[in-house]
Amino acid sequence: MRGREFGDAIRALLRAAGLTNRAAADLLGWQEAKVSELVNGKEGTTDIELAKLLGLLRTPPAEFDHLMALHHELSTRDWLQPTKSGMTDRARTLREHEKIASNITGWSMNVVHGLLQAPDYTRHLALAKPLTPEEAQVLVDNRTARQKAVLDGYRTVTIFMHEQALRLPVGSPETMAEQYHHLLRLSVRPYLTIRLIPTAFGPHAGLAGDFDLLQFKKIPPIVYVESEGANVFLEDQPSVGLYDTVVTSLGRTALDESQTRKLITDIIGEEARDDDQVAQE
Repeated sequence: MRGREFGDAIRALLRAAGLTNRAAADLLGWQEAKVSELVNGKEGTTDIELAKLLGLLRTPPAEFDHLMALHHELSTRDWLQPTKSGMTDRARTLREHEKIASNITGWSMNVVHGLLQAPDYTRHLALAKPLTPEEAQVLVDNRTARQKAVLDGYRTVTIFMHEQALRLPVGSPETMAEQYHHLLRLSVRPYLTIRLIPTAFGPHAGLAGDFDLLQFKKIPPIVYVESEGANVFLEDQPSVGLYDTVVTSLGRTALDESQTRKLITDIIGEEARDDDQVAQE
């Protein structure tokens, strides 16, 4: 994962500078193969050589520091990214891997999954955190951009959620009503599957918490787990296999797509009746 992110970043810097691998190598007095190895996220280049290339490409300071740190750990598997790690963009690694994924399976137990959230719902979730209104809006904008990038029809997406994720009041009744209808609108997209686990079903395989399983055509799958203190990416295949087993179990337990739509519609009806009762009282 580090190697892919590193190589993609070098490729983007070369593109921004208007240089090919060969042109950059010529300017540095290198063999073209050395630049190609960096673009492919491979080891074998010294820190000094990398610094020369990044200097040539006029790399911004924050990106320079990020790539130098990645360069020291290119062969390390699994990736813990603490909140206080100094990374300026905590969603970067997830976004880059979602972009090349062929299949994404998500599980969310307490709130609507991030890929399915309506903007106002996301805003109220953000404001429940110690964020300023400006920071909350940045989170909303970033999540909306992520949704557009992932839900573009170029990959299959399956989202499992617990019923309690829809029952938790977030924002006003109008915010929740829009979120419910947003789910119904999304549920008819052919590449997107939404399946709920009703509260009445009791314990289930996803009790350990939320995660996303990303699968690819040419590289092994990975698992993404987000917490308040860190983002965790798992590449170790036995560990990834455990999450794949959870997905299989959730698939056996959850309602199918039509049953899920019916449950969402039932919740909308219940909320409407509750609102009418309150109005009458």
